[in-house]
Amino acid sequence: MLWIPVAVGAGVALYFALPVEPPLWPALLIAGIGCATGYRLRSSGPALLLASAISLIAIGVAVAQLRTASVTAPMLTDEIGPVRVTGRILGAEPLPTGRRLLLDELIIEGVAPESTPSRVRLRVTRIDPGILPGDRVQLLAKLAPPSPPMAPGAYDFQRDAFFQQVGGIGFALGAATRIGEGAEGGLRRRLELSVERLRLAMGERIRAALPGRDGPVAAALIVGTQTGIDPQVMDAMRDSGLAHLLSISGVHIGFVAAIIFGIVRGGLSLVPPVALRYPIKKWAAAVALLGTFFYMILAGSPVPTQRAFLMTGLVMLAVLVDRVAITLRLVAWAALVILLIRPEAVIGPSFQMSFAAVAALVAAYEGSRAWRANRRSELGWFGRALLYLSGLVLTSVIAGLATAPFALYHFNRFADYSVVANMLAVPLTGVVVMPTAVVAVALMPLGLESWPLAAMGWGVEGIILIAETVAGWPGSVMLLPAMPVTALAVAVLGGVWLLLWRGRWRYIGLLPLLLGMASTIFVRSPDILVSGDADLVAVRSADGGLAVNSARGGLEAEIWLRRAGDAERDPWPAAGEPGAGGRLVCDALGCLYRAEGHLVALAWKAEALQEDCYEADLVISLEPVNWFCSSAAQVIDRFDLWREGGHAVWLDPDGARVVAVHETRGRRPWVVQRRKMD
Repeated sequence: MLWIPVAVGAGVALYFALPVEPPLWPALLIAGIGCATGYRLRSSGPALLLASAISLIAIGVAVAQLRTASVTAPMLTDEIGPVRVTGRILGAEPLPTGRRLLLDELIIEGVAPESTPSRVRLRVTRIDPGILPGDRVQLLAKLAPPSPPMAPGAYDFQRDAFFQQVGGIGFALGAATRIGEGAEGGLRRRLELSVERLRLAMGERIRAALPGRDGPVAAALIVGTQTGIDPQVMDAMRDSGLAHLLSISGVHIGFVAAIIFGIVRGGLSLVPPVALRYPIKKWAAAVALLGTFFYMILAGSPVPTQRAFLMTGLVMLAVLVDRVAITLRLVAWAALVILLIRPEAVIGPSFQMSFAAVAALVAAYEGSRAWRANRRSELGWFGRALLYLSGLVLTSVIAGLATAPFALYHFNRFADYSVVANMLAVPLTGVVVMPTAVVAVALMPLGLESWPLAAMGWGVEGIILIAETVAGWPGSVMLLPAMPVTALAVAVLGGVWLLLWRGRWRYIGLLPLLLGMASTIFVRSPDILVSGDADLVAVRSADGGLAVNSARGGLEAEIWLRRAGDAERDPWPAAGEPGAGGRLVCDALGCLYRAEGHLVALAWKAEALQEDCYEADLVISLEPVNWFCSSAAQVIDRFDLWREGGHAVWLDPDGARVVAVHETRGRRPWVVQRRKMD
């Protein structure tokens, strides 16, 4: 059972790694043949295992294909606007100024109905507080396709938007005007809108009761909206290793289930006729199950929350049927359910880090259950307190090590003091923050939530102070270059081998796990990066730093620096002055970059090409190149950047290697194919 979700997940990952969209029938055929062969060979061990593995991998591919087909919807291919947009509010998230609206039932001026996206996401700075999810609004907006990766191998927002059926993003010019109510839709749609209205109303009441930086964090812990959190607070939470507390997952669901279970069982035990005659433990488990389901719906049902609810639900069901609750089989069932429902989650950090941490913790505590039970029975209250403290430290260490490969791959960082931060913040979350949050939600219908929210605010402020203190320690964050996806696959294989097998041979998994993580030492970042819109260029300095041609750069420059393992950018030289450690010289028309025996021309203006095309080994032009460059082995111009997205260049003594963003993505349904420029 433990290997079933691993095989299905491998099939899903294989599907997303393919360069083109495959037909569905091969996966279904292979799955059918594998199942039939496995049935015929059910008495043969190795052959049965092989047939089962092939069949499960094929099922993973097929499930992912079916999911892709079910969510396929039009996406914008170019920027448009200002245009008049009419749609129904499906969701609303608070921003420091205004809201971020998710609209469906769209009518976009100048866009044919068959090309209109199912949903768009817009930032609106001015909106009437009376406008709620379900209302139909009209506004003037600028729209664009969801952003592709900002470097080869970087996070693919466009793919995530595709699976959310978001075909356009943008911002409103002016206010959103309510023009009526949207179509009713079915029961499910009405329930979704009711939940969104409830989330929005609860979030506003939480932020009103806790003005300042505590309110948005408290709202994130209750209703799952992180958009209003102060950026400095978010950075401190990331750098201290406490960012997981802002994403409603196992910690929060577990605390809520324990609090509800304890309150119900403790309350019923105070009534002797009930406690002596009825299974109050099972009643408490049933109520806790309903409570955590409501919490999952209230949080918006993200992947970590779904996983946590599934596991907690199975724990409560185990209580109802008198079985051992927490085992690796429980983790496997939860993973399999999510893989079948939302297979795209397997390539995201939420799924990977959540299940890695939980599987490692369950495996560790399963192996030490008997020892801990014996020790607890022999110790007094002081010894039990020390045992609890050591368990807390061990939990943080195990979870940190289990999620380290994914943190390095997705975020290129490792919080060095996360164990200390979690030792302080997690007990505060369990003792103060989550109990008061449960009480606040229970009292909110009566309008009595102010005092429990005030107590929750004290706990939240304590967590923020812990995060800021730990993040401010020297060397709190270790930045490393982006890990290759093959290295992550090797590390995952080692981790799975280590966790799921029994016996000493399981420790063979440590070798690929360590090799995969150590690969970051040998990663060489690109020498040159160019953005897809041709506005941003970065080059590698002689000392290994990254110089960016714009002081702004925004998110794209931040991602480039992070993937290179750099905390700060090197300065771009002024005209006529050397930069990048003597490698770069610029003038008003462009720059010349020398490295590894190559001369690369960065042409800002078309006039620079008259000279560059006869001297440079590689020409990167932010203008179209309409003539032959005799000296250049390769030319990257505005047309290439438009069609293929951003480019990365590695310079070696024997030549230059160029990789474009779309080259690494292939031709898949979520890849927007740009039209040719005139």
